[in-house]
Amino acid sequence: MVKLGGELLEQPADLQRVAGGIARLARHAAVVVVHGGGREIDAALATAGIPKQQVDGLRVTDPATLEVVVAVIAGAINTRLVAALRRAGAPAVGLTGADAAVATMRRAAPITTAAGDKVDLGLVGSPVADGAPRLLVDLLAAGYLPVVACIGATRSGEVLNVNADTLAAHLAASLGASRLVVAGGTAGVLDADGRTIERLTSGAAARLIRSGTASRGMVAKLEACRTALRRGVRDVVIANGREVPLDMAAAAPAPPPGCTQVVR
Repeated sequence: MVKLGGELLEQPADLQRVAGGIARLARHAAVVVVHGGGREIDAALATAGIPKQQVDGLRVTDPATLEVVVAVIAGAINTRLVAALRRAGAPAVGLTGADAAVATMRRAAPITTAAGDKVDLGLVGSPVADGAPRLLVDLLAAGYLPVVACIGATRSGEVLNVNADTLAAHLAASLGASRLVVAGGTAGVLDADGRTIERLTSGAAARLIRSGTASRGMVAKLEACRTALRRGVRDVVIANGREVPLDMAAAAPAPPPGCTQVVR
């Protein structure tokens, strides 16, 4: 399972590098990709005059924001990524979590922020453990590479925004993935001095969150890592997708420099 941060999908050179690494990996293993697109969503919201609302790296989503999220994530970014993967030789298929119950959701409960405040995230989904998604299983069995935009839906059909790290962790566990690779623009998890932490346990990740060393978007990533590990994923690698080839991050027993390996 590979999760791609939106910052890796904006520039042609980054997109080509990421697509090439995933295509090489897909020649030797079954791969599912989940992607975000936060910065492009922020830009589209600004163009539409809709204020951005975010707490602890999680987007607060009202109806107007959800329309923009769906258009950007499920439309522009998903299509761009699928096309890049096709150019790299991978049989990519673009989806969202709303397709054929790939990711069944319920409304997320209000969260308690790092500052201790209770916040309702609005139209945001929390995954429901529902077994392996049949559509993804069938696509993988037929040799395709599913590319899933971080949108989900409830059983009644309500469309919801989903944090991409949360969705990737859920699908990795549901499909029995051996490793989840979370690729973004930073060199793994950084300590208080700005150095990459090469290896973390789930407990140590929780301490980073509590101490405030991990903040903003990294909180959501580490929480997703801990969820994936708790549900059976062997390990999670948080990688700098601009510098580390994703096939190496996914396949090497000890991930290369620029990565943090999170284990139970």
